[in-house]
Amino acid sequence: MRFRKLAAIAVLALGGTMLAASPAHAANIAVNPGFESGLTGWTCTAASGATAVSSPVHGGTRALQATPAGNDTARCQQTVSVRPSSAYTLSAWVRGGYVFLGATGTGGTDPSTWTSSPSSYAQLSTSFTTGASTTSVTIYVNGWYGQGVYQADDVVLDGAPGQGQPPAAPTGLTGTGNATTASLSWSASSGATGYNVYRNGTKVGTATGTTFSETPGAGSHSYQVSATNASGESAKSGAVSVTVGNDQPPPPSVPSGLAATVSGASVSLRWNASSGATAYNVYRNGTKVGTPTATSYTDSPGTGTHSYQVSASNPTGESARSGAVSATVTTTPPGNLPKRVLVGYLHASFANGSGYIRMADVPNEWNVINLSFGEPTSVTSGDIRFTQCPVAECPNVESEAEFIAGIRAKQALGKKVLISIGGQNGQVQLGTTAARDKFVQSVGAIIDKYGLDGLDIDFEGHSLYLDNGDTNLSAPTTPVIVNLISALKTLKARYGTRFVLTMAPETFFVQLGYQFYGPGPNGSADRRAASYLPVIHAMRNDLTLLHVQDYNSGPIMGLDNQYHTMGGHDFHVAMTDMLLAGFPIAGNPNNVFPALRQDQVAIGLPAAPFAGNGFTTVAEVQKAFDCLAKGTNCGSYRPRGVYPNLRGLMTWSINWDRYNAFEFSRSHRAYLDGLG
Repeated sequence: MRFRKLAAIAVLALGGTMLAASPAHAANIAVNPGFESGLTGWTCTAASGATAVSSPVHGGTRALQATPAGNDTARCQQTVSVRPSSAYTLSAWVRGGYVFLGATGTGGTDPSTWTSSPSSYAQLSTSFTTGASTTSVTIYVNGWYGQGVYQADDVVLDGAPGQGQPPAAPTGLTGTGNATTASLSWSASSGATGYNVYRNGTKVGTATGTTFSETPGAGSHSYQVSATNASGESAKSGAVSVTVGNDQPPPPSVPSGLAATVSGASVSLRWNASSGATAYNVYRNGTKVGTPTATSYTDSPGTGTHSYQVSASNPTGESARSGAVSATVTTTPPGNLPKRVLVGYLHASFANGSGYIRMADVPNEWNVINLSFGEPTSVTSGDIRFTQCPVAECPNVESEAEFIAGIRAKQALGKKVLISIGGQNGQVQLGTTAARDKFVQSVGAIIDKYGLDGLDIDFEGHSLYLDNGDTNLSAPTTPVIVNLISALKTLKARYGTRFVLTMAPETFFVQLGYQFYGPGPNGSADRRAASYLPVIHAMRNDLTLLHVQDYNSGPIMGLDNQYHTMGGHDFHVAMTDMLLAGFPIAGNPNNVFPALRQDQVAIGLPAAPFAGNGFTTVAEVQKAFDCLAKGTNCGSYRPRGVYPNLRGLMTWSINWDRYNAFEFSRSHRAYLDGLG
């Protein structure tokens, strides 16, 4: 997320830059990207001795190993079909003295990047846009003269497949059956224009979307799905079995005894168990907001009067909805912030080339100031430390007493000052209860020392992930998730209702959950995918602001089942709409991430083009906010609702904003104030 150093890297004939951000992959069109099938699809130089080895590997069971010799850099490459005038991201995990990754024949500037990481795997990433007539590119990885053996693994060429290439086989196929009907859903395949549905090996239908229903007759049926486009048909997906007919249990009865209790900003619902039910659906004002398995549910709907109903479900189907109950919420959510806020990160512990800003000199446009960063003494210790920028790096840094006095002055003006934990370099894994307890103690010590208003969670990299089988949003089991939730609840209880809690995840950890959740059913997906969702869900009653980073992101699928790319207003509208409308996780309608309150959501942006990938101009940002908050000025993406209480904007960073002549803060402060 945060580029902490502007470093010049010496160029060895071929130059490049390592990107810290992990893009959210829409598709991988490289063949045999993890070398699980040996060197299939790859061509390596004769003297390289290239082979697929079982150790060391980054992911899966095999990786490429090759050795430069003489004038041979041990290059391995493959040619991939691509689309003209299209954007692609190329990445790989590599290990060795000097390892290069790049592409040729792109029709533009051929990219190349490198790193030196002889003892462990490091990720390389670069990007390019194909020329107007380019239909194929060659991607490659190689070592360097005299630098010895290297390894490469998990190569990703992320982008649209070329013409003449069928789409990939669909994934995530699930099916349910009731007395008469079989219903299927699956994840979209990039480049697909349609899908074929097979029952017991015979094609029985087609679909243009990712769902299909039919009445096949009683019995158990095996279903598969393939994807199609003008170039052909993919392989079939894995099979699922769906049982239809009299051997299914009847749908459950309608729940009874629904009652609602309001406590602060929360509504607690309870009802009587329904015979035969395996889960329940909770509806607020006619929209499904939760799918608990127990007979209770807690919602945070925002102020106003809300109507609730509950239905029961099992594999056969869903009951009718219960009678409605009303609940009126009058309490303002925690945080004591104005209706429209600007949130900015302040480089308090480093300079980053943008210059150091004293706390007393932070402009008044900012409502929330996140001190960046508190970092752990080690990844797994839970021991968080914060120190001001050293004089050698920040010659104008103030004394600690002046720093604290500056915080008090901002608080006297109604500003909130938080400690932000993590950032690009501060990975935090609370894998044990000891680490959890140390996190609570050390973060509390920082808050107390500086008299701060709360905490911002900016965990990146490999801080959060989901173990195999951890699929229940409301009851996670992975220790790093469970312990973080426990630690945040403890800190919230310690500091009370005025405690400000914010989070700044990347899209990979949140919106990607519409397609992928953790390692997935076969355990082969990136287990970090959407791993923030159970933390956000568990803390939604205490969460002041969620400002997802709408930058440093790959293409992400929105609720319209189309991929959206950062940098324009449609991306921000689509990503924000997912938070405010809710979405089924990994396409499963029975596992829904419920909508957040409008006042809990802000849009995260870079302050300037050099602050992060995905910079969006002032005009495009305000066009997105108009669409979301007023229903006007929308582009091709139409949100599921109008959100007049959308809270505001977050940026990385206050320092980069000053470096860019305050364009972000002054332009957007005036715009937000004009909305009322």
